[in-house]
Amino acid sequence: MRIPYSELFAGLLRVLLKLGFEEQRARLSARLFADASRDGVYSHGLNRFPQFVRMIQTGVIAVDAEPDLVASWGSLERWDGRSGPGNLNAYRSMDRAIALSRERGIGCVALANTNHWMRGGSYGWQAADAGVIGICWTNTMANLPPWGASDPRVGNNPLIIAVPRAKGHVVLDMAMSQFSYGALASYRMRGEQLPVEGGFDPRGQLTRDPAAIEASQRALPIGYWKGSGLALMLDMVAALLSGGRATHQVPADTERETKLSQVFIAFDPPSVDQFATSVSLADQIVEHLQAPPLAAGEEVRYPGKRVLETRKENLANGIPVDPSIWRAVQALH
Repeated sequence: MRIPYSELFAGLLRVLLKLGFEEQRARLSARLFADASRDGVYSHGLNRFPQFVRMIQTGVIAVDAEPDLVASWGSLERWDGRSGPGNLNAYRSMDRAIALSRERGIGCVALANTNHWMRGGSYGWQAADAGVIGICWTNTMANLPPWGASDPRVGNNPLIIAVPRAKGHVVLDMAMSQFSYGALASYRMRGEQLPVEGGFDPRGQLTRDPAAIEASQRALPIGYWKGSGLALMLDMVAALLSGGRATHQVPADTERETKLSQVFIAFDPPSVDQFATSVSLADQIVEHLQAPPLAAGEEVRYPGKRVLETRKENLANGIPVDPSIWRAVQALH
């Protein structure tokens, strides 16, 4: 089932206004959800919205809360998210990092006490659209086993790196597992197997069955022990910079996953001329990446390329939505 982007946005906006969001905040939050589905990240767009609503209704997310500045050290600022909506807190934090980078060349905002930011790539695209290089990440509840353990002890902490480019931004949006839990849910809902092994089943065997991985809670870290190590370091840096909670202090329940720690960094080149040169170099890098010869039947992709293709298709043909989820959202009061 496909629906126009405008219809999806309007449906989400209606619910957020009924939940007590101020109109401009409701519009931004609805747009971030709709844009995620528009770009093919369905697990963190419409599909995630009902859980977002439940967390508001149970008091985990404070609708009106906005982040407060706690401390400032030049290019680095520490903010308290006050349990506000995660996507709004994240957008505000990246916006502030961009502003700091305009003044100082680099800006870093460390955010504590926030909620799930939904689609992390949104804030990479936000930075790239502003013409700056952006890096951001978040910690999560413990949902990924460290290498050598069979139970979750580290977070599947998404990392986003974005480089602006006139011909199409390059935006890496990756979890620390081969497949994020949102992606596992999407494959399961479509009744599909994973294209490669993505984790372990309850018997400890590598599998492509997304439901088996969800049941075991043993997703496969990217790069095996390397992904496990990177997940740990992202958690440590986010918690230390923000003064917030580390993964082991976050409730291990997706409906109560709150008080997260996040980092947003923006780099703004010191002059227009140097920025123009860097953009040209980015084009050269992508062109070299895609130059022939290519493997038979293969296409060289760069981070963000598929997003741009999916965005174009979905805007033209409508946004794919799960009928049951869309009906549930339409029924929300």
